[in-house]
Amino acid sequence: MAAISIGPDPSLAYRPNLMEKESKDKEDYRNFESGSLIDRVFNTYKLMHTNQTLDFVKRKHSEWSGCSHSQMGMMEAIMSLDQLVDESDPDVDFPNSFHAFQTAEGIRKEHPDKDWFQLVGLIHDVGKIMALAGEPQWAVVGDTFPVGCQFQNSIVFRDTTFLENPDDKNPAVNSKYGIYEPNCGLDNVLMSWGHDEYLYRVMKFNNCKIPEEGLYMIRFHSFYPWHSHGDYMHLCNEKDLSMLPWVTEFNKFDLYTKTTDMPDVEKLKPYYQSLIDKYCPGVLKW
Repeated sequence: MAAISIGPDPSLAYRPNLMEKESKDKEDYRNFESGSLIDRVFNTYKLMHTNQTLDFVKRKHSEWSGCSHSQMGMMEAIMSLDQLVDESDPDVDFPNSFHAFQTAEGIRKEHPDKDWFQLVGLIHDVGKIMALAGEPQWAVVGDTFPVGCQFQNSIVFRDTTFLENPDDKNPAVNSKYGIYEPNCGLDNVLMSWGHDEYLYRVMKFNNCKIPEEGLYMIRFHSFYPWHSHGDYMHLCNEKDLSMLPWVTEFNKFDLYTKTTDMPDVEKLKPYYQSLIDKYCPGVLKW
């Protein structure tokens, strides 16, 4: 299969410039104000925030949640990410799969007793394989947010990228609660479509045995307005609030494990294959 460019991934775009230095201050991550990639990142979000409407998300659920596009094992899906050229990270030329193993190994070091957590680190971005089927990058990557209610100010580029989104002007969906009830729970909220929600749906469809904490990490790791800015709490129920610390714990490994110390993927594969065999074995439907 030919390499496919999925365009800028804002969740990766402002990671460390590994060719210049091996460490980076945490406050320097996720810089959406300057940098050589800012135009590409802004254009990605412009497309996302223009097109991610309630109707669009419902269509994508119908298209993808039935998991009828392909069949493959989890390790095959992870390694297929090597076919994706991430244009948001021009100074780093290692495959996306390295980030998967780096995240997993970071978690393994600090949480050696939680093998399911390690596996989540390995697979969290696998939903990006939608790009191999031709899904545009703005419907695959980047930060996520609820649709069907008011877009909160903590969404990146909020003031400038939603101007052409019809939902932003629709009184039926642009109020604080929109179509939802107070504290209805995130399970009842439709998120913008992307790799988070897709992989969550794949896990559920295939009856994978990852604990609920891990499923929350998969489903909401790109929901930065919630787990990093405290927005949308008015839609959360007690379960969501109890899961939030797990999502924030995962986030630090997702963001801060990219280093010049490349993992030996072939050496690590047998261990992680054993976790795959335990929690999501065999050929999965995607």
